Amino acid sequence: MAKKKSDAPQHNPVVNETSIAFFEKYINNPSPTGFEWKGQELWLEYLKPYIDTHYVDNYGTAVGIINPKADYKVVIEAHADEISWFVNYITNDGLIYVIRNGGSDHQIAPSKRVNIHTDNGVVKAVFGWPAIHTRLAGDKEEAPTLKNIFLDCGCTSKEEVEKLGIHVGCVITYEDEFMVLNDRYYVGRALDNRAGGFMIAEVARLLKENNVKLPFGLYIVNAVQEEIGLRGAEMIAHKIKPNVAIVTDVTHDTQTPMINKITQGDLACGKGPVVSYAPAVQNNLNKLLIESAQKAGIPFQRQASSRSTGTDTDAFAYSNDGVPSALISLPLRYMHTTVEMIHKEDVDNVIRLIYESLLNIQAGQDFRYIK
Repeated sequence: MAKKKSDAPQHNPVVNETSIAFFEKYINNPSPTGFEWKGQELWLEYLKPYIDTHYVDNYGTAVGIINPKADYKVVIEAHADEISWFVNYITNDGLIYVIRNGGSDHQIAPSKRVNIHTDNGVVKAVFGWPAIHTRLAGDKEEAPTLKNIFLDCGCTSKEEVEKLGIHVGCVITYEDEFMVLNDRYYVGRALDNRAGGFMIAEVARLLKENNVKLPFGLYIVNAVQEEIGLRGAEMIAHKIKPNVAIVTDVTHDTQTPMINKITQGDLACGKGPVVSYAPAVQNNLNKLLIESAQKAGIPFQRQASSRSTGTDTDAFAYSNDGVPSALISLPLRYMHTTVEMIHKEDVDNVIRLIYESLLNIQAGQDFRYIK
């Protein structure tokens, strides 16, 4: 017999009003790949009451540490950078062509408002697009591509654009900001993966508020430059030399139109964190995550990856002669758009799963298959 709705486990929120206020501020702050430092400052400001010490590396990866003198080191990690654009070419008429900084989607660009970040501050612009009236009926319409999308900042010459402080290499982000939809979803740009940075900071908060004394050193890592090849994680893994790494990132909710579950899997927002199976995922550590979820009554889903997870898990796993690593993913709709959506209960449950998993890791724990 199916469970009655009233028989379902009651969800207990983890985040509080102060947490959400920080989350909104953190999401709204631009943090494009290679230019993450303002977001990292906000993140560290929130994290500092819950850690013993911290440091930031040369490229901006921020690390908060609990028990820094411990020999056994456990990492919980997310990435801080968001996809964006670079100014690539300024025409004599004052229009601007762009190239990607990360996996920016050219198809969503037309009619979007943007911020061009210059040494003189933000300059507003829009992605222009020909009016529907001017696109000849009967002809095959030209779709947005990297070759034809362009920015208009209201200038009529290259010189006028340059006087605003805009030059080749200026980074561009979308204006869109955080909101809550139907009291159920958090919506915004860059939830991939500043939601992860938020969640690992909340884990640190729970540890502090519950007076948990971990038997190992905990390294709370907010890495840069994931969107262009896991580069920040690659750098920081070699500096920390961890014994264990638990990474959190987003994955695709596959319940909306035009997504093939046969190739993308069957995953849904609101049904819990996603644990992954992949060559980079260490199975004994993954088993610990699953058993932690089951013991704590945390709902979870499963996902298989073919060759790689495409997340910072891969960078940690293959560093330092091999680090037992696992991935906890947050289901997300509309990835790499300005209306990314995540379920409030999934956020709480990812935080809970990381927290419970840490409680089940022992100092010196050996995750090898054959000993």
